[in-house]
Amino acid sequence: MTTLVFRNGSVLTEDVLDGAVEAPHATAVAVVDGVIAAVGEDDAVASFMDDADTVVDLEDRTLMPGFVDAHIHAFQGGRERNACDLTGEDTAEEYYATIAAYHAAHPEGWLAGGGWSMEAFPYGLARREALDEIVGARPAFLPNRDHHSAWVSSEALRLAGIDAGTPDPTGGRIERDPDGVPTGMLHEHAMRLVEGIMPAYTPAQYDAGLATASAYLASLGLVGWQDVYLKPYEIEPEPHLAYVRADAAGTLTAKVKGSLWWNPNVPSEGIADEVARLVAIREETNASGRRYGIHSVKVMVDGVAETYTASMLESYLDDHGHPTGNLGIPFLTPELLTEVTVALDAAGFQVHFHALGDRAVRDSLDAIEAARDANGARDLRHHLVHLQFIDAAEIPRFRELDATANIQALWAAHEVQTDALTVPYVGEERAERMYPFGELLRADAPFAAGSDWPVSTPNPLEAIHVAVNRRSPGASSDTAPLGTAQELPLLAMLRAYTQGSAWLNRLEGSTGAIRVGAAADLVVLDRDLLAAPREEIGETRVDHTFVDGVEVYAREV
Repeated sequence: MTTLVFRNGSVLTEDVLDGAVEAPHATAVAVVDGVIAAVGEDDAVASFMDDADTVVDLEDRTLMPGFVDAHIHAFQGGRERNACDLTGEDTAEEYYATIAAYHAAHPEGWLAGGGWSMEAFPYGLARREALDEIVGARPAFLPNRDHHSAWVSSEALRLAGIDAGTPDPTGGRIERDPDGVPTGMLHEHAMRLVEGIMPAYTPAQYDAGLATASAYLASLGLVGWQDVYLKPYEIEPEPHLAYVRADAAGTLTAKVKGSLWWNPNVPSEGIADEVARLVAIREETNASGRRYGIHSVKVMVDGVAETYTASMLESYLDDHGHPTGNLGIPFLTPELLTEVTVALDAAGFQVHFHALGDRAVRDSLDAIEAARDANGARDLRHHLVHLQFIDAAEIPRFRELDATANIQALWAAHEVQTDALTVPYVGEERAERMYPFGELLRADAPFAAGSDWPVSTPNPLEAIHVAVNRRSPGASSDTAPLGTAQELPLLAMLRAYTQGSAWLNRLEGSTGAIRVGAAADLVVLDRDLLAAPREEIGETRVDHTFVDGVEVYAREV
């Protein structure tokens, strides 16, 4: 028997997060064999002290449920950290220097990695000439931070057969000069023209990517997540298989749910066969999984606003504020999206909708409503992710349809990419209601939270900071908040990143709350979070992370 005791702290118990009590009343927690055995004041754990293997003096710091990320690309993040990682830089010159250093240290084969910010380049568009000057005749493929566009070298374009005569693929766009010559930027499905010819990563590389991601995420207090980019069939089976291997070996340090990728090229007549294939993968995985399981399918409904591929109800604007007629790119027609959703719902899958534009949100909610009409209301926990634009008429439908708002709150602030590449092209009226979390909360919508890493940092505390302040961490008080009517209370955001995401991942019986009988999936912060000024939430750091009572991260001090 292994006993772990926490004492002398501020414990965010279930009733505190739910708002049933005004302030923490518990100061201590005892854990026996990975399960919470006692919660209360310090005297409630006195009987466990003599036999305790480990006693953590919280010194008035917060002990809270571990964070669960409901939308993350963990493999991509880990893989990019192990490759040409551009996430630590911000300017074009810094990117050039990092690429040059990586090219010199790893001169063979394709140069891969990613994580650059669109704001570093005019109109968000990097060019092949700059990359060619660094890597020469070497093929290079570098997705940007949102992974909806990629910067490629001339050699990569040549190997893929992309030239002025290459048509834009369905659901994608090749950026071109006025004479039609590709510039080195590929958007959405056009990226696959190059991805499809790149050498496959080895199983060892995938295992290393998972290990890197897991260690990094544990350092940020994450005890679980939903990985939303799994293609466990001929397209890219290895991320799924790496989770299976780690789970079987007992080396998976978090509780992970996989979201299988819906192939948008499947026609109506192929839906039944595709669903059957996904069901077979789910059943095989869940039959033996311990910390890894599958119950969700991700459906890409649209793209992103910065490249005018988010599906909108009203047109994007040009540089002069005039409508362009461009409504974005719906990746599935509303009719096909409904067919897919009804079929997945009937098969018992949770549907995870990428819906960023207001037309995509409406189409997704319509599809959920159609599934309920066809199959009856079922506890499948469908959710819409990103939600940058939502028409006001759609807000109450989240509660009506039990559709969860899966939010990436870090983006809900004024920052260069948004202000330069989105606001002018949607107009001030739509921009003022971007990420309308406050409206969703007042309409009693269910909430979960995630990061979309490596699109943006997976640090939950920075995202929570933005949700509460509508300003980025470190922003001055002179920085205007992005829509003060859309702020969320701290407790609401903490619930979303713990209880809400755990519920979405079907972990609510064990994870997401501090109560007797729950798993000891816990985080120790470096301060009393509820007592901290709201402007300092983003400065909070994780000191310890525990999964099933086992410490998986300890901060060096």
